[in-house]
Amino acid sequence: MAKVRPFRGLRPQKELADKVAAPPYDVLSSDEAREMAKGNPYSFLHVNKPEIDLDPKIDPYDKRVYQKGADNLHKFINQGIMMQDEAPRFYIYKQVMGNHRQVGLMACASVDEYEKDLIKKHELTRQDKEDDRVNHMDYLNAQVGPVFLTYRAVPEIDRMVETIMKAGPEYDFISPDGVRHILWVIENEKTIAAFQEAFGKVPALYVADGHHRSAAATRVKQRRQAGNAHHTGEEEYNYFLSVIFPHNQMQILDYNRVVKDLNGLSPDAFLKKISEKFTLTRMEDNQPYKPLRAHEFGMYLKGHWYQLIAKPGSFDEKDPVKRLDVSLLQENLLSPILGILDPRKDKRIDFIGGIRGLKELEKRVKSGDWAAAFAFYPTSIEDLMAIADAGKIMPPKSTWFEPKLKSGLVVHLLD
Repeated sequence: MAKVRPFRGLRPQKELADKVAAPPYDVLSSDEAREMAKGNPYSFLHVNKPEIDLDPKIDPYDKRVYQKGADNLHKFINQGIMMQDEAPRFYIYKQVMGNHRQVGLMACASVDEYEKDLIKKHELTRQDKEDDRVNHMDYLNAQVGPVFLTYRAVPEIDRMVETIMKAGPEYDFISPDGVRHILWVIENEKTIAAFQEAFGKVPALYVADGHHRSAAATRVKQRRQAGNAHHTGEEEYNYFLSVIFPHNQMQILDYNRVVKDLNGLSPDAFLKKISEKFTLTRMEDNQPYKPLRAHEFGMYLKGHWYQLIAKPGSFDEKDPVKRLDVSLLQENLLSPILGILDPRKDKRIDFIGGIRGLKELEKRVKSGDWAAAFAFYPTSIEDLMAIADAGKIMPPKSTWFEPKLKSGLVVHLLD
């Protein structure tokens, strides 16, 4: 079962929603956040990237940064920029990006179910990033960025969501990146109970994006439980902020790679080694090659685009992890040919979200700072779920979800 709980959301005044809503903390650098928030005192970046209001020389993990985030959140509350709903609610969050639409239930998910692996993961987390989110939640006493969850679509839930959307929304605005964000508030207690009952029949939820936030929420819960002699399991810290989307509405973009050098090989020698495991074709029109299916890659090298197709037998089609394109390229090219053994730590590789397009790959290589670029076909949501179901872990930087969930639309307070 999937236990979802309504909560008293802290939300911006209706007329300020578009000014408050901000990108997630982890898709912008501090400098980019400073620039984006310039001239906008309502931007939630003052809360989820609070270092923008301090001396740039201060380490973003300094305790003064977290305290500034808490101060800014309290200021938003005290000035009436954001107000808390009087009773627990669910929220319907719709996003429209070009021809793509996705609609999810904003709710609190259970930390207890996360600990029991009823909310399934597919990524490893980094201690420093977990620590950052733990400190942010503790200082602010709030979860300000939702975890992106998914589940195998249920027609009954789809129909319930469509019914809610027939009414007028609370928020409806287009962000500077062209994505439309629409939010409905569910106040009716019977409707809230109906959603809880429907999700109670869902066998499992999956973390799509937000592994560090969900892991941090678990650590905060464990810490507060240990310090609360009267712990009941119903405290707000037992739940974490999430938006839960059906799997068939998810949009995963390619997550591409650039490498610093050819590991001492000449371009010709490099191409010859690649051809042992891949069918290699130089593109005659030299247009960026966007892979059309799994096990195909585009490569940009020395001013030319190539198509790479994995040869039959060069990977294990039956293994849900080894058949992923990110695994295939790692095991057959990046590691044996380029010597990039651990892409999590190796500084000779960088990752570029597909939202930036293939021209960004060309730009990186043409700059002279990078030797070659690789374009991927997107990982499927079905592959992600199969790996999570098998209790396995995906390689780093396997998925790039779009559109991103805004921070600041609804905040979950922990008391």
